[in-house]
Formats: sequence, C-alpha cells, structure tokens
Amino acid sequence: MLAKLEDVVRHYEEISTLLSAPETARDRKKFASLSKEYKDLTPLVETFREYRKLLGEVEGARAMVAHEKDEDLRAMAREELTGLETRQTALEEKLKLLLLPKDPNDERNVILEIRAGTGGDEAGLFAGDLFRMYGRYAERRRWQVEVLSESAAGAGGFKEVIALLKGDRVWSHLKWEGGVHRVQRVPVTESAGRIHTSAATVAVLPEAEDVDVHIDEKDLRIDVYRSSGPGGQSVNTTDSAVRITHLPTNLVVACQDEKSQHKNKAKALKILRSRLLERAQAEAAEKEGALRRGMVGSGDRSEKIRTYNFPQARVTDHRAKVSVYNLPAVLDGDLDEFFSQLQTFFQAQLLQRQTGTPGTPPPKPGAAAAEDDDE
Repeated sequence: MLAKLEDVVRHYEEISTLLSAPETARDRKKFASLSKEYKDLTPLVETFREYRKLLGEVEGARAMVAHEKDEDLRAMAREELTGLETRQTALEEKLKLLLLPKDPNDERNVILEIRAGTGGDEAGLFAGDLFRMYGRYAERRRWQVEVLSESAAGAGGFKEVIALLKGDRVWSHLKWEGGVHRVQRVPVTESAGRIHTSAATVAVLPEAEDVDVHIDEKDLRIDVYRSSGPGGQSVNTTDSAVRITHLPTNLVVACQDEKSQHKNKAKALKILRSRLLERAQAEAAEKEGALRRGMVGSGDRSEKIRTYNFPQARVTDHRAKVSVYNLPAVLDGDLDEFFSQLQTFFQAQLLQRQTGTPGTPPPKPGAAAAEDDDE
C-alpha cells in the first residue's frame, strides 16, 4: 500500500506542476480535467502525508520505550505510543477507503423511476409517497426535479413516474436506492383496521449524455398515438404521444405528458439513453467479475431493501441492518442518515472484496434493526 501511495503523491505533484504551466492555462479543457483530478486526489495525499509524519512519531516513541533508562519517562513514552498506534490504525483504515476506486458516475444526474408493485391501490399510493420523499430530499439539496413521464393510479399516487433529478453529485447520494421498497400500514379503505403490506420498485439510473451512448436512428421504431387520460386542450385530439422501441435490445419507452410530439420524443430518448448506459455498465461489470444484482427484481413484497412500518413509525434498511424510528421525517426527505450508513456499508463490502479482510460495519442509529417484519 505504501508504494502505491508514494506513486500517487508523485502523480499529484506532477499535476501541480502542470497546473502552473502557462500552456495548461491556455487549454481550458485540459486545465479543468487536471484541476478535478488534483481536487479528487487532495484528501488522499493530505491523509498520507499525515500518516508519514505519524510513522516518524511512532518510531521515536518506540525507540524511547526501548532505550530510555528513566522509568517515569519510559511510562510516559509507552502511554504516548499507545495513543499514536491507535491513530495509526485509524489512518490506515482511512487510507484504504480513500484508495478504493471512485465511482465514475458520482457526478452525474439521475433518472429516477418509481413503479407500483404488489398491493393494488395501496401500492400506487405508496409509489406517490416515495416520489414525494425523493422530491423533498431534492429540495433540501437544491436539486431540480423534472417529471419525464407519469401514469396516475386510480385511487391516487402513481402506477409509474419517471423523473430527472439534476444537481450536485445526485448519483453519489441516490445510487443505493434502487430496489423494492415495502410499506406496512392500514390502508384508508380498510374498515377492519388490518395492516396491509404493499410494495413499490425504485430504479436509479445515471443520466446518459450523447457521448456516452450512440443511438442509431435505424435501430429505433418510433410510434405516435393520441394521449390518454386527463389533460387540457389538444390532449386526446392530436398524435402527440410517442413510443420508442430500441430494436437491438427491445427496450421500450413511452412519453405522453407534453402536448408537443417533439418534446415527448426528446424525453423518451433521454430515458432510453440512460437505460442503455445502465445496461452497458452492468454488462461491463459482469465481465470484470463484479456481478451487479438487479435493482428492481419482480416487485414482490418479499424482495425488499427497505421497509416503512407505519404502526411502529419505523424505517428499516435490510442491507445495512439499520432502523430509524422517525418515519414521518424520513418520508419528508430526511434521508442523510440512511445514505451515510449505506455508504459505509458498501465501502466495507468493496474493501473486503479488494483486500480479503472484513471492513468496519456501520454503526446503527437508534435501536438495532429488526431481523424481519411480519407479513
């Protein structure tokens, strides 16, 4: 690890030299790229410099323990050495985490797709709750939310809603959210007061740019038709809805929210491009041996990453085994605690795969997570 870190420091210093060169300043694209790399490497380099300095202090304390004749001074040195070795262990763990490969998508915007799963009308209402939850979180972070496509459920909420979330490092915060979310509560239509279990699926895709995915027009079948459902003037009277089928993969995207056929086509292409990017990245990961689990599964209640238990006001993440007993705050967009725990959890998994040693499990806020929830 030390040899690798020394190489990083040398590269960091080379970048610093290049950034101060006049020819680099004239090349805006190169300057921006180098500046970003310099910024990304700074936490690792500063931590390693602190670690190297600490190693010198540890060596000095050990020499004093080994050679000092005065017992009082030796006792002081032993006490100091204990503290220094504790700091050394902590810095080594921090360096291991900083050396983990960076997610190339962290800076990207996100295509968020939420669909009602099992549970009938209640699942549609829950899908609406989830969309509002992510919308409130986006407000907290001052992100923009643009609805690309939506299909309302009969009793309220959504059968499906797809949105683009734009802002600072959206993917880095939301990338853990893909999967089946389960809710346990008494539906408003339940006269006997029985608790029902319903589910909604969430897919989180990095927004693709034109340069990421090339789509050949000859690979597309584009169908236009009249929009269905409620709407204002021109809805149901013009062929403004668009359905795009990507023939090589058989992926289908439909948009009908806009009155303009061109706007619906642009939105559908944006969704299609992100789905193709996600598929390409998943295939690349499989080739490298890092198999990605499917985000959504079948939408069945048993395939869950998180449960929202209304009777107990509890939200449990089943991956990190973390429970928070403040369900109203979570549904109002207070998700930072979960995201912090999940980041630690997945970093520990990645560290274990890379080094063969178990990482540090995340602390559990509040009470320990339940093993499972009753159906």
